[in-house]
Amino acid sequence: MSDATKAMFGVHADALSLRQQRMQVIAANIANADTPGYKAQDIDFAGALQQLQGGNGGVRLAASRPGHLGATPGGEGPAERVYRLTSQPSLDGNTVDAQAEHAAFAQAALEYRASLSFVEARVRTLLTAITGQ
Repeated sequence: MSDATKAMFGVHADALSLRQQRMQVIAANIANADTPGYKAQDIDFAGALQQLQGGNGGVRLAASRPGHLGATPGGEGPAERVYRLTSQPSLDGNTVDAQAEHAAFAQAALEYRASLSFVEARVRTLLTAITGQ
């Protein structure tokens, strides 16, 4: 993401991408609630956001082509997935708690909408400044 975009939208530009990825991971958990041996996953949102904001101090790999190293051009690939701790062991090895996943998805959707509302408000402000209306 360019420095100008980061300056205009702040943390919300990166957060939207990560929130979308997190919702996809949670949706996959819900879809695999009955799959034997499936381990529930999540994204370390705070860690991934800090890395995107440049807070890791390490080297970031940039992809030269779509799909290179599992990333998108610009080096902003999928966030690292982590396995969730299970609260209820099951006999088939599945660690998905459907109710917890639905609650997590609702929370993630609410957070996504909040970030999107901020970006929309910022775009409206910029359009007002450009058009003068």
